[in-house]
Amino acid sequence: MEKILDIITSKMQAAFAAAGYDASFGRVTVSNRPDLCEYQCNGALSAAKQYHCAPIAIAKAVVEQLDANDYDMVEAVMPGFINLKLSGSFLAGYLEEMRNSDSFGIEKFGTGKTVVVDYGGPNVAKPLHIGHLRSAIIGESLKRLYKFFGYNAIGDIHLGDWGLQMGLIIAELKERQPDLPYFDPDFTGEYPAEPPFTISELEEIYPTASAKKKEDAAFAEKAHTATFELQQGRPGYRAIWKHIMNVSVADLKKNYNNLDVHFESWLGESDADPYIPPMIEDMKKKNLLVQSEGALVMPVAEEGDKKEVPPCILVKSDGASIYATTDLATMVQRMQDFAPDKILYLTDKRQALHFEQVFRAARKAEIVKPETELEHLGFGTMNGTDGKPFKTRDGGVMRLETLVSDMTSFVRAKVIENKIVAEDEVEETTKKIAMAALKYGDLSNQPTKDYIFDLDRFAAFEGNTGPYILYTIVRIKSILAKYGEWEHLSIQLPANAYAKDLMLAVTKFAPTAESALKSSAPNLICAYIYELSGAVNKFYHETRILSEEDETLKAGYIALMGLAKNILETCIHLLGFSAPDKM
Repeated sequence: MEKILDIITSKMQAAFAAAGYDASFGRVTVSNRPDLCEYQCNGALSAAKQYHCAPIAIAKAVVEQLDANDYDMVEAVMPGFINLKLSGSFLAGYLEEMRNSDSFGIEKFGTGKTVVVDYGGPNVAKPLHIGHLRSAIIGESLKRLYKFFGYNAIGDIHLGDWGLQMGLIIAELKERQPDLPYFDPDFTGEYPAEPPFTISELEEIYPTASAKKKEDAAFAEKAHTATFELQQGRPGYRAIWKHIMNVSVADLKKNYNNLDVHFESWLGESDADPYIPPMIEDMKKKNLLVQSEGALVMPVAEEGDKKEVPPCILVKSDGASIYATTDLATMVQRMQDFAPDKILYLTDKRQALHFEQVFRAARKAEIVKPETELEHLGFGTMNGTDGKPFKTRDGGVMRLETLVSDMTSFVRAKVIENKIVAEDEVEETTKKIAMAALKYGDLSNQPTKDYIFDLDRFAAFEGNTGPYILYTIVRIKSILAKYGEWEHLSIQLPANAYAKDLMLAVTKFAPTAESALKSSAPNLICAYIYELSGAVNKFYHETRILSEEDETLKAGYIALMGLAKNILETCIHLLGFSAPDKM
């Protein structure tokens, strides 16, 4: 289904051609003066230079070629603008087609294409903290957007499950429980099925070992040795590693599920490790690597670089791999497993240079096809009301589950205080409102920008917040429930200015969703549903809906509200949350 602006532009271009002018001048835009008109075309001003004619004369000639039935108002005004207001019949016809089309007529231009969205990156054996929030929320929303447009979208958590952190845990566990069979090189039996630690103990072991490494050179050497032996396949260490993975992944899944964030692929750095040696050999054969202070690096600087882009280090002087090596090997694996048309990475924006190096190295090494799109979306930090990175009261990094718990408790108190729902519905309603507050509060900001986390503002039921959006949806649900069967009702001509404003707002869904996808900007969806909710509530306050005596008019009102509800619910699904039935 064509977007409404494309239809209007096509009609305008035909009018320019019919009037004897180049059709390319007929581009129509949404009016920047909504008090004067809904859409406008400024093409006559540009055409005047080419045709050596007064722009107002061109505008008038074009207006005469337009079908007056499509517009409530079409006029040429000085010095040569063409102002348009769509007719009610044109709008009603367009919305009725939206209502009857799959996905509201969205063009599924992603059909047959695959995109891998890398938006996890947590380290196993460590709890998720607030630094993981933005990656999870933004990544899940973008993945859902890709799916909505027809893509085979694969969310990959890309676990940090390999390297020194594993060696640190093994070394610390050996000091605490040296008699465990994992540390006996001569052990030939079956290793215990149950892990020798809980998730809580594991989360204490790692930071303890990490701190010890900085102060104890001997312990640091033991950790490095354990890492090497693990990667070489020592059975006991591989068994410990499997325990670490099983315990950590179960906890990670629980926490991500609580955020309604889901991954199609649970692969980690360990899965990419076997791809590293052949990848390095291939790079050597292509003469892409050079020695630098004992390390193997790939120069990736390009002519025209405005700032220095250092070589991409692939093998350190001690023979170890680094993040860039693993990221490139992961790319090899993804191309083999998924053959994606695009790979999108979400990390802190401070990793921008790293990904610039990795992307250039991938293209030089021909790891990806020339047409494969690689994008890094670097997001800003979540700050406290003091403008500094968000911390716990004692200055530490807050656990993600603590942040979610704080938001949930805050919302629960408001739900109970205001008696929003019955007692048996409090928990389910609270959870949905809290998720809306948390996710909308984040996603309504441009991803690349820092933002202030404000519990009071995010959880408010008024203003540009998630709870306000939910309240609007719940209000519509209540009206529809009181009316009864409504899904079969057709969109009618706008009965008043508020209905027309709401109809115009509805038509913006497709271009907004498309822009959000192409710009990797879920905040555009947030801005749109805030505008749409405002139009819904204005229409509700200014129009007698259920009390309207004219049944035909009432049915038209209900059909319009139903379409608005369906679009709002689709949008919040794309953002990663849902609405309760009551508020």
